[in-house]
Amino acid sequence: MPAPYTIVYEDNHLLIVNKKSGVLVQGDKTGDKPLLDILKEYIREKYQKPGEVFLGTVHRLDRPVSGLVVFARTSKALERMNEMFRTKAIQKTYWAITHKKPAEEQGTLVHWLVKDEAKNFTTAYKKEVNGSLRAELSYRLVCISEGMYLLEVLPVTGRPHQIRVQLAQIGCAIKGDIKYGFPKPNPDNSICLHARQLDFIHPVKKEPIQCIAELPEHSYWFPFNKV
Repeated sequence: MPAPYTIVYEDNHLLIVNKKSGVLVQGDKTGDKPLLDILKEYIREKYQKPGEVFLGTVHRLDRPVSGLVVFARTSKALERMNEMFRTKAIQKTYWAITHKKPAEEQGTLVHWLVKDEAKNFTTAYKKEVNGSLRAELSYRLVCISEGMYLLEVLPVTGRPHQIRVQLAQIGCAIKGDIKYGFPKPNPDNSICLHARQLDFIHPVKKEPIQCIAELPEHSYWFPFNKV
């Protein structure tokens, strides 16, 4: 069975992978094996490490989302990467496919989000409400192909389901994302949201790092392979 990820970057401090859709980053109530445990086994076998392997989750992607996920191989790297995400020192770039064109080909979206943990559903409001968190992203239309629109999205904040619900709010639900209004699921239950690129300064080596994740091998991504 092929691995549910490909390695994009690896050194003594960081492990960055391109995860396939449908894979959990960390364990949940389903009991399905998460990417974190799969990668611990990879490190244990590759480096013949006895005992428990340290691997820290720096951030997460929703299960149906594909793309780049960062893990830290040392506590120092984990602490520094967490701080970099907190202070927005890491530029995240996502690609999303929609079947509707946004009214403006590029823009900035600001909403106030409230997540219902029990239902795993986020609601977006135009104004601040009790318990809400501010969410901001910018987007631009990259290209159009076969009635589908490829949007590049740069989140400023990192709220749960942020890109999914904010795009849905402007009438551009992501292909396959029935939770947020797309009319039908993708055959593999993925959604067409892909964590495409990460740009940051290495937390230990202090050198610039740019990681790009290849697009999923699904027919709906094929028209955009040459973008």
